[in-house]
Amino acid sequence: MPLPDALDSSTANAFIVTIDGIQVPKVIEVSGIKAEVEKIEHKQQTSDGKYVIRQLMGRPKAGEFTVTRGLTDSKTISDWLKTVMQGDVKGSRKTASVQFLDYAGTKLQTYNFTNCWVSSVEVSAMKAGATEPATEKFTVAYDEMQVG
Repeated sequence: MPLPDALDSSTANAFIVTIDGIQVPKVIEVSGIKAEVEKIEHKQQTSDGKYVIRQLMGRPKAGEFTVTRGLTDSKTISDWLKTVMQGDVKGSRKTASVQFLDYAGTKLQTYNFTNCWVSSVEVSAMKAGATEPATEKFTVAYDEMQVG
């Protein structure tokens, strides 16, 4: 569904993260979503001796994104990392998606990721007297991204 006005843009505060079709709860932030293609520099000499550089499109690159969520008693992400660390390639690979929502909560755009696996998990710093929530930050590596 399009935004109400052609001059409107989406806000970055309404989104849903799913892994293998299951919504990740208490997500605070998603960062690092990036599509990239290798750049090939083709250097050549013309017949009159002129040096020319031409930039060509290469292969798509794999990528990664990071999710920060409120820390809960769920061990889903740490168990996923354990599967990765044990070398279980088939059990480690999952699908993921990040959906951006419009003002009314309707899906605006979806980023779908294939052959995902968690490459790191980090728990926030703990400080006596702290007033911020504890968080779990994890990085998801993926082979391919499609925008839908």
